[in-house]
Amino acid sequence: MPALKAFWKNNWVGYLFLSPWLIGLISLTAFPMGFSLYLAFTEYDLLTPPQWIGLQNFTEMFADRKYWASVSVTLQYVFLGVPLALSFALAVALLLNRGIRGLRVYRAIYYIPSLFGGSVAIGLLWRQIFGGDGLLNNFLAQFGIEGKNWIASPDTALYTLVVLAVWQFGSSMVIFLAGLKQIPTDLYESSRIDGASRWRQFRSVTFPLLTPIIFFNLVMQVIHAFQAFTSAYVVSGGTGGPLNSTLFYTLYLYQKGFAQFSMGYASAMAWVLLLAIATVTGLLFLSSRKWVFYQE
Repeated sequence: MPALKAFWKNNWVGYLFLSPWLIGLISLTAFPMGFSLYLAFTEYDLLTPPQWIGLQNFTEMFADRKYWASVSVTLQYVFLGVPLALSFALAVALLLNRGIRGLRVYRAIYYIPSLFGGSVAIGLLWRQIFGGDGLLNNFLAQFGIEGKNWIASPDTALYTLVVLAVWQFGSSMVIFLAGLKQIPTDLYESSRIDGASRWRQFRSVTFPLLTPIIFFNLVMQVIHAFQAFTSAYVVSGGTGGPLNSTLFYTLYLYQKGFAQFSMGYASAMAWVLLLAIATVTGLLFLSSRKWVFYQE
C-alpha cells in the first residue's frame, strides 16, 4: 500500500490529463464491446429485454446460407482488392519518387481519393459511372462497344467495388513514398556502377528495404477491407444484390441488426469478424519473419 500511495502521489497529474481518454476508452469502447459480447449469447430485438439463449446465435449463423454468402463475397473482395490496391500504390510511389516536378501537387491529387473514397457521395458517383446509362457505357459507345449495367450484373457488381477499393490507393501510396525516401541513394549508385538494371535494383535494393512498409500497408489494408461497408451499402442500395454478389459481411451484419432487429445475431457476427481479423493479422505477423527482410 505505501508503494501504491507513493506511485499515485508521483503520477496523479499525468493520470489527470489522461482521464478524458480513459473515460472515453471505458465508456465508448470497453463497455460497448463487453455488452455486445453478452448480447451475442442472447435474443435481443432492441425493444424487449435480452433473453439468454447460449450458443444458439452461433449455431444459426453457421447454418445460414446467406451468412456464408457474405463470407465468400468479403473474402473475394479482400483477396482481389488488397493486392491490386497495394500494387497500384507502390507503382505510383515509384513513379513519384523519380524526382518529377510538382511532386507535392501530384501527391495531393493522388491522395484525395483516399479522403473521399469511403463517402456516400462517392458511392452514388460509382452508381452513375457503372450504371446502365452511366459514364463508362457512354465512353464505350464512342467506340461502338455496347456496355451493360455493371452494378446490376452478378458477374461484375463485385468488381466495380474492387475498382473503387483500388482507386483509394492514396494513403498507401504516401506511406510507400515516405519509405522510398528513406532508402540510401548510395545503394542505387553502387548497383548502377555494377551494371544493375532498374528491375535488378528494384528486386535487390528497393523491395528488400521496403518490406517493412509493405507489411504495414498490407496489415492496414486487410483490416480496412474486412470492415468495408459504405461502398457496398450505397452501390447496392443496402440489399447486397444482385443475387448477394455485393453482400459484404458488414452489410449483412447491418441488415440483421438494424433492419431485422436481430441484435443478438448481429453481435455474434461482430465477434466472429473480430476474431477473424485478429487471426488473419496474427498469421500475417507470423509470416512476416520469412519475407520482411530489413528490420532495425
